[in-house]
Amino acid sequence: MTPPLLIFNDKGIYCTRADVYLDPWRPVEKAIISHGHADHSRWGHKHYITHHSNVPIIKHRLGEINVTGKEWNETFSINGVKFSLHPAGHIIGSSQIRVECKGEIWVFTGDYKLEDDGVAVPYEPVKCHSFITECTFGLPAFKWTPQAQVMADINAWWQQNKQDGRTSVLFGYSLGKAQRLLKHLDPNIGKIYTHGAIENMTEVLRPMMEFPDTTRVTRETTKDELKGGLVLAPPSAHGTPWLRKMVPYVTASASGWMAFRGARRRRAIDKGFVLSDHCDWQGLLQAIRETGCEKVICTHGYTDIFSKYLCEQGYDARTEETQYEGEMGEMESKAESTDELVPDEEKAAAVGKKDKPEK
Repeated sequence: MTPPLLIFNDKGIYCTRADVYLDPWRPVEKAIISHGHADHSRWGHKHYITHHSNVPIIKHRLGEINVTGKEWNETFSINGVKFSLHPAGHIIGSSQIRVECKGEIWVFTGDYKLEDDGVAVPYEPVKCHSFITECTFGLPAFKWTPQAQVMADINAWWQQNKQDGRTSVLFGYSLGKAQRLLKHLDPNIGKIYTHGAIENMTEVLRPMMEFPDTTRVTRETTKDELKGGLVLAPPSAHGTPWLRKMVPYVTASASGWMAFRGARRRRAIDKGFVLSDHCDWQGLLQAIRETGCEKVICTHGYTDIFSKYLCEQGYDARTEETQYEGEMGEMESKAESTDELVPDEEKAAAVGKKDKPEK
């Protein structure tokens, strides 16, 4: 019996015939990387292959690595197996990875969303026989409000806070969510400030995309300067001494998890905006239909529930364990989360607290 084109092992998703891994979570010789989030692009591989717009992102995060950039739809062969990268719509540089050999076609999505956010290259469906999909929000309860409405609500929230003499602190992870928010914030309301981790990443991305002007929050930034402005910060900054100079402030989080009533309360956030860089339930189903696939492999998220539903709909669906974490995994690394958070004498205590990922 011919083995599957892609298999799951203790290092990642492996193409035996090409001897290459897709988004491996342990060091390997050759890795094709879907996007720059830390749970998908890890340090230690000998050679990285990714979309060219993701190259500066993973270099910023991983240092000087051996990496090759590819164009969208560019076919490249490894040991007779054809590969190509196609827009995933998740964040800037995010790709679906198409794998073809002897007429058999697989697509690995990495992370993806169908809504055009105006920042990432929009998702494009890719025909295949087998489709590997995330299920981060694979429950019928998840149904996203269009981005235009969410951003209108965020800008209205900021405007009201400014009128009340408060600083608006908006949490979103430093790669992807922060730039999506920044792209659609209304700079006519006031000045936009950024935490160091977000400013550093945005500087990497500005050559690819026009964003509103931002001002980095530093030790010299005063409360009076910040009042009425909006501060973009990573979730790891919440509850740290870094926020002291923003008093009086109001906090908000932009995340798909804000759809859960208790999520905002558990995280001690004043306001929650439901804005995700992943598909909702209907988006996942639409994506699967548009591939024309017969087999679906469900990874990271509500895999059991989602795969059971797909089987009921006539698909050959199953689950596989991975070390991808979806939106929960897109928190900041220790190096980023401590960057310019607090004075040096307070960093040791702050680091210990932020080492623990959000649940």
